[in-house]
Parts: sequence; C-alpha cells; structure tokens
Amino acid sequence: MSGQFHKIDALIKEKSLKSSDALYVTTRHMKEGKIRILALKSDGIARCEYICPNCMKYGYGEAPWQRPFSIPCANCGGKINVPKMREQFKREQKAEKAKAKKKQRA
Repeated sequence: MSGQFHKIDALIKEKSLKSSDALYVTTRHMKEGKIRILALKSDGIARCEYICPNCMKYGYGEAPWQRPFSIPCANCGGKINVPKMREQFKREQKAEKAKAKKKQRA
C-alpha cells in the first residue's frame, strides 16, 4: 500500500520542501484506507494521495485546502473525509471497549 504513495514524495524532493513550507501535512490510516495530504502555504492547494476506503483503489487529487477537508475518490466517486485525530481516537477507543466487553460476555 505505501509503495503507491509517491507523488507527494516526488513533489517534496523536486521543490526541496521543508515542514515550514506547509499549511498542513498528515497521513491518516482509516478503517479500510489511507490518506496523505500536503497543503502548501504558497498556493493553499491540498495534494492528496489515498487508498479509498470504499473501493480500495489508489488515487491522487488536488483541492483548495479547508477544514474540514474531504475529497471525492477519482475511481468510485465516494467522499473521503479526513477524520480529526481526537474524534478518530475516541471512535477507536469506543470500538476497543465494546470488543473487550463482548469478549468478556463470551
């Protein structure tokens, strides 16, 4: 999966970008997918590489940076949201607790 994420790496290398050049940088693992975003201060455009959680295909897209951020999958058209870290953490913790509780009952 990670071998496909090369366009943002190529851009960083080509322009010799540093973290201070970015408005936003993240790599998020979702339940069935992954998204990597680089939004530059110079143009406010978010460059996104992703594995769509709906169709599991690799895609790349660009869109103006804004929060909350989402981008449509180029393959299936599904909306890919970037979960806020705190909300994602809370959902994962809740799922783990439910799983542990279910295991205790068995």
